[in-house]
Amino acid sequence: METAGLTGGEMTNVDPASSLRDRMRVVERRDWWLWLCAVLITLLLTGAIVSFGLSALHLHRPDLNSAPLNDTILGLVGMVLLFDIYTVYQHFQIQAVRKQLMEREELFRLITENAADMIALVDAAGQRVYNSPSYEKILGYTAQELGGTNAMEQIHPEDREKVLLAAAEARRTGSGASLEYRMRHKDGGWRTLESRASTIMKAGQVEKLVIVNRDVTERKHLEDQFRQSQKMEAVGRLSGGVAHDFNNLLGVIIGYGEIVQEGTPEDSSLRTCVDEMLKAGHRAASLTRQLLAFSRQQVMDPKVLDLNLVVKDMEKMLKRLISEDIQLKTDLDPELVRIKADQGQLEQVIMNLAVNARDALPKGGELVLSTSNFYMDQHYVRRYPYPVSPGDYVLLTVADNGIGMDAATRARVFEPFFTTKEKGKGTGLGLSTVYGVVKQSGGYIEVLSEPGAGTTFKIYLPKVEDALDPQKQSAELPSSLHGTETVLLVEDEVALRKLSRHLMELCGYEVLEAESGAEALKIAREYKGTIHLLLTDVVMPGMSGRALADQLVKQMPETRVVYMSGYTGQTVGEHGVLAEGSFFLPKPFTRQALARKLREALDGSVALAGAD
Repeated sequence: METAGLTGGEMTNVDPASSLRDRMRVVERRDWWLWLCAVLITLLLTGAIVSFGLSALHLHRPDLNSAPLNDTILGLVGMVLLFDIYTVYQHFQIQAVRKQLMEREELFRLITENAADMIALVDAAGQRVYNSPSYEKILGYTAQELGGTNAMEQIHPEDREKVLLAAAEARRTGSGASLEYRMRHKDGGWRTLESRASTIMKAGQVEKLVIVNRDVTERKHLEDQFRQSQKMEAVGRLSGGVAHDFNNLLGVIIGYGEIVQEGTPEDSSLRTCVDEMLKAGHRAASLTRQLLAFSRQQVMDPKVLDLNLVVKDMEKMLKRLISEDIQLKTDLDPELVRIKADQGQLEQVIMNLAVNARDALPKGGELVLSTSNFYMDQHYVRRYPYPVSPGDYVLLTVADNGIGMDAATRARVFEPFFTTKEKGKGTGLGLSTVYGVVKQSGGYIEVLSEPGAGTTFKIYLPKVEDALDPQKQSAELPSSLHGTETVLLVEDEVALRKLSRHLMELCGYEVLEAESGAEALKIAREYKGTIHLLLTDVVMPGMSGRALADQLVKQMPETRVVYMSGYTGQTVGEHGVLAEGSFFLPKPFTRQALARKLREALDGSVALAGAD
């Protein structure tokens, strides 16, 4: 048989399915030749017997008993015929078995050729005996390229030891185990495989290993993205909680610091100390605002906007922000649909991305801002490991041709306090702020970058059908920051409540204070005069500031409302914590900011309260 001369290495250099079919055809041809030869020999012998019998009868030798001779000849003829019949029967039986084997071989061929997993047969020495066609589909190697090679050659050097240990364990115990390792693609890249080995035993020893490999590279990538997303959410919740408590402390520090500053003469040796203390407090307040932006817990006042107008209004400022050797280009879609976002926060996003691009272009280059309409279908959203809603979006693209980022940097680029800049040249909160604003606006952001190939940020903001909101007019500065009105102050933080009362009394206001919403409603019912303004914290135990304002304004429609908070997690508007057009004072605040916000609310032509 020709198959007897084929070695394991030679078998891998030909297509296993076609070679087996060829060998089966050779066997069949040889079987037919052997069968025909057997028939011819049988016929010749039969003819010889018949001829012998006829000769014996013709000679009429008396010493021969004709009856036994005839019986002998007839017996031989019968045996030959029976042998022929049996030979034919056995031939058809063999043909039936061969047909079944061919059908089964065809079934296994279809399975191995169309299986998504890679199937390999490796001998005890680690040499490849068989590789399924899926190796070429997934890794790019043909059967000829893999034939006769050692299974370790394409495995990542860092993973070879654990693969060898797993193979040795399988040979020792007779049962394989699952493991993950990296294997080199023909193009030089690495794919992550999930492998399971089974053993083929012979005489109590492991003769071969059947290895089934599954390409899990994309799954691992999605898992890494999902873990990164979870980490970002956890850091966001932590930073939001820290910022809330820290803002209250900073409010007290800054407020009393300003009082001390006003009472300290400029020529005093302590004045410098007080000034530096206040500077540090304001820097800390800026950091907490960025943390709140990242954690999506800042107050936002979204309006229906034309993103093209926002970009056009910022062009002059951006040109001043970036260096002269960086060329700023815009590519704005004239048919752009509308979005709903906080314009101030959106401008902060664009500015932060422009600053990031400037730092990535130390030798100059090009910064391109483009807008377009974009539809996310069901197929597109599968790219993301987190839930993404299909639909119409506005795509804002900010791209540069700078130094780019590697995979490790891309994975951490939105983390707060992560920066690649030198110490003292960045807080690491710019891109985390961008991330928080985009997510709080209901959008999505992704970054595409390679070392030396520049960076592209893609921001998807959901489309709205509403009409554009009118542009907000600049508020006129009040002529005086003092007043004589009555203010109901509601704040659960004792130190901050005392400070706020002291600051308002210094501005001439009469102040009623309460620790909770229930206490504030009781004071309002018992107070005989007019309460001109309610200054309330948004987040309080028991009753929120919004709920308090709703109840109080029903009783006293003339009362204006100012909300203050360093943490809300919601927005101003129909679905937010605060009513449309509400006055909001972010914590920590200065004495001047507090006085200005009070006058802004009290002197407004329309009473804006907590109710919609």
